[in-house]
Amino acid sequence: MNLRQRPQATRGRGPPYAQHAPPPPPSHFQEHFNIIPIHNLLIDHPSLRYPEIRAAAAALLTVGDLRKPQFSQWHDHMDLMDWLGLFFGFQNDNVRNQREHLVLHLANSQMRLQPPSAALDHLDATVLRHFRHKLLSNYTSWCSYLGKKSQIRLPNRQNPDVQRRELLYVCLFLLIWGEAANLRFMPECLCYIYHHMALELNYVLDDHIDENTGRPYIPSLSGQNAFLDNVITPIYVTIKGEVERSRNGTAPHTAWRNYDDINEYFWSRRCFRRIKWPIDVSSNFFLTSGEKRVGKTGFVEQRTFWNIFRSFDRLWVLLILFFQAAVIVAWEGRKFPWQALENRDVQVELLTVFITWSGLRFVQSVLDAGTQYSLVSRETMWLGVRMVLKSMVAVTWTIVFGVFYGSIWSQKNSDGRWSYDANQRILVFLKAALVFIIPELLALVLFILPWIRNVIEETDWMILYLFTWWFHSRIFVGRGLREGLVNNIKYTLFWIVVLASKFSFSYFFQIKPLVGPTKALLELRNITYRWHEFFTNTNRVAVVLLWVPVVLIYLVDLQIWYSVFSSLVGAAIGLFSHLGEIRNLQQLRLRFQFFASALQFNLMPEGKAAISQATLVHKLRDAIHRLKLRYGLGQPYNKIESSQVEATRFALIWNEIIITLREEDLISDRELELMELPPNSWDIKVVRWPCFLLCNELLLAVSQAGELADAPDRWVWFKICKNEYRRCAVIEAYDSVKYLLLEIVKYGTDEHSIVTKLFMEIDHYIQIEKFTGTYKMALLTPIHERLTSLIEILITPEKDTSAVVNVLQALYELSVREFPRVKKSILQLRQEGLVPLNAATAEGLLFENAIQFPDVDDAFFYRQLRRLQTILTSRDSMHNVPKNIEARRRISFFSNSLFMNIPRAPHVEKMLAFSVLTPYYDEEVLYGKEMLRSPNEDGVSTLFYLQKIYEDEWTNFMERMHREGMENDNDIWTVNARDLRLWASYRGQTLSRTVRGMMYYYRALKMLAFLDSASEMDIRQGSQEIASLGSLTQSNSLGGLGSGMPPTSRNLNRASSGVSLLYKGHEFGCALMKYTYVVTCQMYGHQKGKGDSRAEDILYLMKNNETLRVAYVDEVHLGREEVEYYSVLVKYDQQLKREVEIYRIKLPGPLKLGEGKPENQNHAIIFTRGDAVQTIDMNQDNYFEEALKMRNLLEEFKRFYGIRRPTILGVRENIFTGSVSSLARFMSSQEMSFVTLGQRVLANPLKIRMHYGHPDVFDRFWFLTRGGISKASRVINISEDIFAGFNCTLRGGNVTHHEYIQVGKGRDVGLNQISMFEAKVASGNGEQVLSRDVYRLGHRLDFFRMLSFFYTTVGFFFNTMMMVIMVYTFLWGRIYLALSGVEGAATGNAGNNKALGTILNQQFVIQIGAFTALPMIVENSLENGFLPAVWDFITMQFQLSSLFYTFSMGTRSHFFGRTILHGGAKYRATGRGFVVQHKSFTENFRLYARSHFVKAIELGVILIVYASHSPLATSNTFVYIVMNISSWFLVVSWIMAPFVFNPSGFDWLKTVYDFDDFMNWIWFSGVFTKADQCWEAWWYEEQDHLRTTGLWGKLLEIILDLRFFFFQYGIVYQLNISGGKTNISVYLLSWIYMVVAVAIYIVIAYARDKYAAKEHIYYRLIQFLVVFLMILVIVLLLEFTRFEFLDLLTSLMAFIPTGWGIILIALVLRPFLQATVVWETIVALARLYDMLFGLIVMAPLALLSWLPGFQSMQTRILFNEGFSRGLQISRILTGKKSNIDT
Repeated sequence: MNLRQRPQATRGRGPPYAQHAPPPPPSHFQEHFNIIPIHNLLIDHPSLRYPEIRAAAAALLTVGDLRKPQFSQWHDHMDLMDWLGLFFGFQNDNVRNQREHLVLHLANSQMRLQPPSAALDHLDATVLRHFRHKLLSNYTSWCSYLGKKSQIRLPNRQNPDVQRRELLYVCLFLLIWGEAANLRFMPECLCYIYHHMALELNYVLDDHIDENTGRPYIPSLSGQNAFLDNVITPIYVTIKGEVERSRNGTAPHTAWRNYDDINEYFWSRRCFRRIKWPIDVSSNFFLTSGEKRVGKTGFVEQRTFWNIFRSFDRLWVLLILFFQAAVIVAWEGRKFPWQALENRDVQVELLTVFITWSGLRFVQSVLDAGTQYSLVSRETMWLGVRMVLKSMVAVTWTIVFGVFYGSIWSQKNSDGRWSYDANQRILVFLKAALVFIIPELLALVLFILPWIRNVIEETDWMILYLFTWWFHSRIFVGRGLREGLVNNIKYTLFWIVVLASKFSFSYFFQIKPLVGPTKALLELRNITYRWHEFFTNTNRVAVVLLWVPVVLIYLVDLQIWYSVFSSLVGAAIGLFSHLGEIRNLQQLRLRFQFFASALQFNLMPEGKAAISQATLVHKLRDAIHRLKLRYGLGQPYNKIESSQVEATRFALIWNEIIITLREEDLISDRELELMELPPNSWDIKVVRWPCFLLCNELLLAVSQAGELADAPDRWVWFKICKNEYRRCAVIEAYDSVKYLLLEIVKYGTDEHSIVTKLFMEIDHYIQIEKFTGTYKMALLTPIHERLTSLIEILITPEKDTSAVVNVLQALYELSVREFPRVKKSILQLRQEGLVPLNAATAEGLLFENAIQFPDVDDAFFYRQLRRLQTILTSRDSMHNVPKNIEARRRISFFSNSLFMNIPRAPHVEKMLAFSVLTPYYDEEVLYGKEMLRSPNEDGVSTLFYLQKIYEDEWTNFMERMHREGMENDNDIWTVNARDLRLWASYRGQTLSRTVRGMMYYYRALKMLAFLDSASEMDIRQGSQEIASLGSLTQSNSLGGLGSGMPPTSRNLNRASSGVSLLYKGHEFGCALMKYTYVVTCQMYGHQKGKGDSRAEDILYLMKNNETLRVAYVDEVHLGREEVEYYSVLVKYDQQLKREVEIYRIKLPGPLKLGEGKPENQNHAIIFTRGDAVQTIDMNQDNYFEEALKMRNLLEEFKRFYGIRRPTILGVRENIFTGSVSSLARFMSSQEMSFVTLGQRVLANPLKIRMHYGHPDVFDRFWFLTRGGISKASRVINISEDIFAGFNCTLRGGNVTHHEYIQVGKGRDVGLNQISMFEAKVASGNGEQVLSRDVYRLGHRLDFFRMLSFFYTTVGFFFNTMMMVIMVYTFLWGRIYLALSGVEGAATGNAGNNKALGTILNQQFVIQIGAFTALPMIVENSLENGFLPAVWDFITMQFQLSSLFYTFSMGTRSHFFGRTILHGGAKYRATGRGFVVQHKSFTENFRLYARSHFVKAIELGVILIVYASHSPLATSNTFVYIVMNISSWFLVVSWIMAPFVFNPSGFDWLKTVYDFDDFMNWIWFSGVFTKADQCWEAWWYEEQDHLRTTGLWGKLLEIILDLRFFFFQYGIVYQLNISGGKTNISVYLLSWIYMVVAVAIYIVIAYARDKYAAKEHIYYRLIQFLVVFLMILVIVLLLEFTRFEFLDLLTSLMAFIPTGWGIILIALVLRPFLQATVVWETIVALARLYDMLFGLIVMAPLALLSWLPGFQSMQTRILFNEGFSRGLQISRILTGKKSNIDT
């Protein structure tokens, strides 16, 4: 028998909390509690029904004979937590918080024990032992790593004190963690603190005598807030000082210590010598300035592109060595490589790869020394020794190989053949090579035997450390990362196939075809160069330029091969996971009975408590059952029908899901009735499937019966029963009609007895299978028609009795007189009781006085009547129920997920407890009324936009409002304003949407807790009760969160619609113990202080969601600029009707030292509870039906995936913003393929999935002891989420991915928002390249996992950037060949036409980029079917998705490259609003000038110059077009995308206004202006990154800028004035032009400043003289030289880029130039250039705006998705709209 106290069954009439919130503590108790009132275990609270809570609380009270603190008052009710708090100076609220934390966790763990503990009211020893192991495992590892003895000292298990001691160790760690503030990011720092405090605790427990005082030992910390002031604050102050050194993240990473540096100081034993205990604040560790301060620890983040080579050197070595080998083999000119390898010369030449390899090792060692030299100090001298030795060894190997190689050839040349001696020398070389590759062979052996490597790395033996010293530094993380053998084989096979494909393709299509043209170019002699050529003897420059793009694509195209193969593997895994088997409701109909069984099987726990370790038989039985359900083997639905309880349980869950959809306004009231599964009533014998399944079935059955009129009963019934729904429709219709007729005919009348007899007779003939023989089947149709008309009359409010009588009489005639095949006489009928016996009845009309109508208020009766009418009359197949696309998608996904491999659900009591944590800053909580109705400049209000986008949902919302009592539509702005705001907010990316979604967990858990414990009687009676009560109050049945009623009445009304009506009370306690939701509203205190409406809205959310807790940082000003900071947790007390403060924990200082979001999460994580924490962003949503599967998901933590259990459960996202516009759709499609297919492959087979942002579920205790759920160091951790994944992998965690559950996610919907988001992600990846995590993963993972890691994180961005660079190098190469004259000579030579073929090959490879769209198409095919996916793809192409993706590529490349070179990564707030507003040209120019426009103009100029000077453009136009079309597309994309995807982008009037605005912005100047007001402010802001960059960054920037001078060099020789001369003097003389141009500008500028204001005539005179002189010079040149007028235009192409190059170099040299007179000229020239760029960009925009039709076409492209949903967007955008308020 279960010892737990169960409440009495008091359905609907129990204690007050049975209906809504749990009760408060009695008023005499002032202490407010969070979840459970541990301070008073005697009060009536639903959670206290569990003896496990009392057991855990009692264990804490066993203070017993422990020595009491001397200087504090001790009370009897105090426990071990209080004892520690008083001894070590912890804050009281920290003690209270951790007490509840511990009690809740121990109680939950004990509830899960299997078999249950014998004594439920005693804490089980194994529960505590397992928790201690888990909580302190990182501490134990740290002690072992440092060779220190752990301070966890437990007596043997028989000792009665062992449990108390174990509890004290656990409590101590929790109290330290709970008060550690920012130190929680430094787990080993906490280990150091814990180590010493545990030692002091041991002294106290062992009654140790203090040597100094001779008295019992007292800890070094004691007194109020002692721990915070003496331990946390000194380290916090150090971190703060280092952050100040970073100059807000702009200082180089080398100049200051971040969180990781300070934490890694505790990875060496020197921390014990230096920091000591009690903490010695005079230690140089705490210094943040001066020479003696401790520098970087463990790793130095240097800003250089070489990091990509350093971190992933094995990959680059492989690519470079293969390239070298392939060129050597291809140079031989044989058809196949193996033919070339038969030649001994080629074999020997291949040995040069060893020289290259040793050279690359030297490069790696130099890079290591060059970037990490600052780590070398007196204490780390051996590090410096190893750096030097590595470089020396690498150089030695290079020399050795070089000498040996030279000796081979000298021997061969002297012998004239491959003699014995020459071969011996080859052998010597090979022996040396064998020694050289011994480390690689060793690594290979350890790769094949991964467990040996894990043991070596995880064992802390000094001898093993010495053995591995040469290869890498010993660090605490990154040890034992190898996976199991099976996973090893899987990802190895994947990469072998990818690499084989890549290398075959590269050899045959990239390298080999280039060899011929290269040889031809090298042999080309007597070229007539068209300029001054410095290297005339060979064409090496031309050869290099021919090869560079090919080499780049060779280095990059592995990304494309990865993309192709990951798509195929992902699709295969998806298929085997049974994804996309139910894609729509049509497929669900076919499997609905199986779906009902699958729901029972997966969501309902097994009858007896499940065995914790499922046996093999158990697993096999489950697998067979799944197989039956999946493929419809057997008939599981028979079971459902036979078991009334099963059917009712399914109905309760299904109906709750449908009710939720109605609350969300996704379905209408009518659709709710069609989709619900009503409880059995009206004596119906079958499962009453939802109407939308039964539609049309009855009519088909009637016509079938008519066709088979003469067939036997069994045959007719067999035909009908072939379709389960038809069988149920027939039986339900018959039973319902029988019940209805007996209901409306008065009991006790003759008519009632006739109807009874008639049905008895029909039942009899059905039973003896003589129905078709006895009755005429043809008459079923007229009977059906009469019944239909009867129901129509009954449904009308004003009932016509005579009409009913007429119909009933007609039915009587049909049924009694005409229906039987054999006509009966009156006598026979009287004998059978089928005519009236009463004379009075016989005289009057039949049924005239026998009708009784049901009560008008009997909603239940009329609901059943409507259902019967639907079954009888529905001819429609109801394929469009529900109409809403989102509702259909959700139901399809949910039903499909139940056929996937989901762990079986445990009972709610036995599930893992979990929390959800949402960081919130100051985004929208609820949209305000004004925001909703105020129109933008186009006359469009947000509400109007939403009404059109979500038209059906708006209709459903208004229907719901009218049902809830709204009389007039205009009341929506007054009486129902809150409902309106909620409706709109639930369609945006707001906090209220997220909170609603996350509270579904609580609702789901309450329902599941009820169903777990409910008896058959509860469920049977309960369903009837819901049906009757629910219908009586149907007018208020769906009051949701925003019904505007007080909570009590709201909850009552809500209860009346669903299963919550049946709750007995314990469900609340159970759900509260298992689930907590904390929103960390960092600024809530500020907002309350300012009276911000957001604070009111947050309070409203708390008021309506009892498990919602809000954590915020409170600033208390004490005067004299002294401020105290507190972490505060609040909730809304339902009884006191106000917000109450639960905990207030003092912080050592301001919260935000690093990146904002992780700091915000970190301060609130101490208030979360449970074994798991799900991180949810503020732009996410959740669904009730998905919340039902959460306990299944949490079971995954108990399974092994490979050799480890998961520490992060990856969860699939559904992007809900895709319907807003075509742009949003592109973004969501791209994102969707990554969050599904991409992450699926990363988790299995590649085993390298990280944490890419929320909604993943973390193993909470594993992470809280290892640095938390994100990293927070300034700038380097700007992509904070992914570092949690890096940290997890490095510390031996395991990340999985699960697709049977999904969480909603919003994405940015406007181009500017999307670009800012992509800029943030790209910058974040740029910073990751520099980080220690990426370096360590690149070196510590095995080779194939390293490849997976590279190509799915920083490698993707690096390769995107390389793609863009490749286009540049390709075009620069072409322009070099054209302007130099080499191209003319090469194409003139017939033998060199192959070169053209190769160039086309290069271009083809560039276009392989299209393959990166493959994952999107494959995933779409998998989930929606192949044809819809192809159609989707084609539609997206018509909507110009390629334009968008090409533009995005530019954004990513620009910000990734710039961040690595110069830094400047920052958080970009994208804003999450709706995009219906036109963005001005100036705003677009500011955002994209540097990242896209200037680059596109540069490429455009190159293409124009190439077209005008290339012989290819004139001789072979087709080849020219094919070669350059993708480059032109890039130019067009980068210039036009911001305007194509801008609402009203091609509106002529707006373009005119934009032009005026742009010119004003360019010329406006003022003091303290912002970037959006004035060009100059923007220009300086845009160059900020150059001020913070290092010397190498500046140098590289100058080298890159020199390319602009090439135009001038190439073009001046093509001018007619040069007269065909190729002397260098021509180029030098051309600079006169530049000097003159600048001089003219300076003269005019000087004249303007001096004369323009007062002596205007002088100014005009100077202008006239300048113009006159210019014309005179041009005339003289035309007359006396070969100068032609066309030269003027051509020379613009030469000199404009030169000027731009000069400006760019001047910007780099700004520190030297800004103080000189030159600077003003540079600023003025830069202004002119930006104006010129703006005009170039605006020209095509103006043209398209002027042409008719483009505006409407652009609108259609941008809002096409809206159009397909009936959106008249053109009316929106022109503002011709109806009344905004409706």
